[in-house]
Amino acid sequence: MDLVVFLVLCGLVVFFFKRFSSFIYFVAMTDIFLRIVTFIKVEITKGDVYAILDKYIPNNIPSILDAYADGLLLKIFIWLYVIAFIIFETYIIRTFFRKK
Repeated sequence: MDLVVFLVLCGLVVFFFKRFSSFIYFVAMTDIFLRIVTFIKVEITKGDVYAILDKYIPNNIPSILDAYADGLLLKIFIWLYVIAFIIFETYIIRTFFRKK
């Protein structure tokens, strides 16, 4: 289910913003958000709250991909994910050096 939600949100971002950079930023923002929630889940929550977060919130985008693919398909998706983060990093570096 989490893959479907992620793909629908990606589709909405592409439909409304129509820019490749918007898609890259969305992937990065989503992954960073999931990693922050995972950190909070592990470090702060206990008991029922932890169980709910663990059941309904994935740890990161690679864990979503890992749940629905394996083998060569998973490797391709992970490499696309890494390429998206490399592009994101170039966007951040360009923005950093432009804001003197």
